[in-house]
Amino acid sequence: QVQLVESGGGLVQPGGSLKLSCAASGIIFRIYTMGWYRQAPGKQRELVATITSGRSTNYADSVKGRFTISRDNAKNTAYLQMNSLKPEDTAVYYCNADYPGPDYWGQGTQVTVSS
Repeated sequence: QVQLVESGGGLVQPGGSLKLSCAASGIIFRIYTMGWYRQAPGKQRELVATITSGRSTNYADSVKGRFTISRDNAKNTAYLQMNSLKPEDTAVYYCNADYPGPDYWGQGTQVTVSS
């Protein structure tokens, strides 16, 4: 059985930082493209960042220069380092694992950026 478990969300002030983690089990983690998506209330889920098995990365324009996606294959874990956070970053952040066949999603972790 496949499980993706996000952690690290919480409340942070504008300009602050958070690091999200996504721990995966039940997949051959090293071959999957991992991604972070987010969804704010009343809005569509949007891609934040992806990292391939070869560690190529892609970022939404809104987070370029502020967020960094990474992975540790030995730990079956993907990360999203978020710096210089803005109120508009407030959303539920979801981890995604992508490979031919079904995609997998975590339950999400809430990130709230507010003073």
